[in-house]
Amino acid sequence: MTRYEAAKAAVRERPRTWLVTGAAGFIGSNLAEMLLQLDQEVVGLDNFSTGHPRNVDDVVERVGSRAGRFRFIEGDIRDLDTCRRACRGVDLVLHQAALGSVPRSIADPIATNAANVDGFLNMLVAARDEGVERFVYAASSSTYGDEPTLPKVEDRIGRPLSPYAVSKYVNELYAGVFQRTYGIETIGLRYFNVFGPRQDPEGAYAAVIPRWIAALLAGIPCEINGDGESSRDFTYVENVLQANLLAATAEGAAVTDQVYNVAVGERTTLSQLFNLSRDTLVRLRPEVGGARPVYDEFRQGDVRHSQADISRIQRSLGYAPTHSVAAGLEESLPWYVQNALGGADGGELPSGSGRREAGFTSGS
Repeated sequence: MTRYEAAKAAVRERPRTWLVTGAAGFIGSNLAEMLLQLDQEVVGLDNFSTGHPRNVDDVVERVGSRAGRFRFIEGDIRDLDTCRRACRGVDLVLHQAALGSVPRSIADPIATNAANVDGFLNMLVAARDEGVERFVYAASSSTYGDEPTLPKVEDRIGRPLSPYAVSKYVNELYAGVFQRTYGIETIGLRYFNVFGPRQDPEGAYAAVIPRWIAALLAGIPCEINGDGESSRDFTYVENVLQANLLAATAEGAAVTDQVYNVAVGERTTLSQLFNLSRDTLVRLRPEVGGARPVYDEFRQGDVRHSQADISRIQRSLGYAPTHSVAAGLEESLPWYVQNALGGADGGELPSGSGRREAGFTSGS
């Protein structure tokens, strides 16, 4: 039995109350669903600024009779009273709520700071005041900034390249101070470019894979920022669910007051990712086989290469990624196809798709 399987079994045997912030978002909704399937009591918090009611509805539908264990609060982490209400009676927090996206933060740094710094601090204060046992939060590989070393090791970071990166690094600083000052256990998970079902294909800051699938299905060229040789450690969402469950349940003082990389530990270039996405899709839609990308300028604030060293999380938490990029694409492709164009049989391309490809999001 793997450490992940053992953690699932242990959680199911000991029901507790979990708060998932950002529960209407991509990662948050997947976390809420996993916990409900494990017979946990789950509180979800989201203001729908980037999340969607349809994700909450999908979770409720998929968990069936367990939906009675789910309580959803529509509210904003920028409001301290809302955070306190959400944390009341909660044992464990999985904090996913944030304004993601490097370009969004460059366009509006004040909004990014309000959600990602002020909102994060509100959540820490509320969790402390309500007696939460452990606070696990979504950190980001953007924290590595201009540090050139590959693979990325947790203790070696550079200068941040965007307001988003600044905000996520501040989260780590605050979390460490709260554990050392107030005793609340904290763990940060530095996500590396997460993808999978419920990832939004719409809008100017949508993630690369669902936007490409939407564009390929619509016959619109997929745009790559730069020369296609920029690389990332693309990480399927199931690996992220594993990391969160292990982080929330691992025992021992040494595992907390830490940040851990969450990734596969491999690099995939944008050109390789495009080819893999197209070649995976072609088995369902042969007409996309001849598609070729178009190239544009590099995007401001993006690092050139990113790859995680995952030895710390393997050693400390027993993390073992279950999905490669290829396996994750195979598993998530039916969802992408069904949702990219409003259904597998066609429809209109979501606004902003195709030639406005924004690049890397979701934990970049």
